[in-house]
Amino acid sequence: MSPFQQAVFFRSVYDLKELPPDDAAEIAFAGRSNAGKSSAINALANHNRLAFTSKTPGRTQTINFFSLRPRQYLVDLPGYGYAAVPAKEKRHWGELISAYLQTRKSLHGLVLIMDARHPFTQLDRQLLNWLAPLHKPAHVLLTKADKLGKQEAVATLRAAENEARRYPLCSVQLFSSMTGIGVSTAQKTLAKWLKPVQTKPPVKGE
Repeated sequence: MSPFQQAVFFRSVYDLKELPPDDAAEIAFAGRSNAGKSSAINALANHNRLAFTSKTPGRTQTINFFSLRPRQYLVDLPGYGYAAVPAKEKRHWGELISAYLQTRKSLHGLVLIMDARHPFTQLDRQLLNWLAPLHKPAHVLLTKADKLGKQEAVATLRAAENEARRYPLCSVQLFSSMTGIGVSTAQKTLAKWLKPVQTKPPVKGE
């Protein structure tokens, strides 16, 4: 069984002071509102209602933790970029996301959700720029790939791969929560991130 299929809701966090202890393995999910982030999490977990999906973008206003195995979490970050969200909330979400990404030791990697028809927006690039100095992997899911024709999907993937080369440790794949395109590939990629970080033994004299 995939570890993601064991996911259960753990906690919602509106303030960084409410975060769980920073001693686990976490995979964070981020993306523009309405890019299909919640649907992608549900598809990876093979669960229809794990992450909340809504026809109204911008509904996720907290950092939501889903527990896998002991001390392993999927972390659903607030969606960004939806125009109808009040400016005060946008500022709060931006501060919450950037602070989490740049200070969280438990973060083992970021899954960035992009609509395959509109990839690498300015806000997507900003998020990758926040992550770049940390030397942690990012994996882009080009969601709603089922809405592209075969040739269009190939061209979209190639263009996205070229864009991803600008960022360290960034990979890209096509994905569809509706048809299952890329779900098993994403599961295998992310499962590697959950393995404990191996530390080198101290050298005598240091």
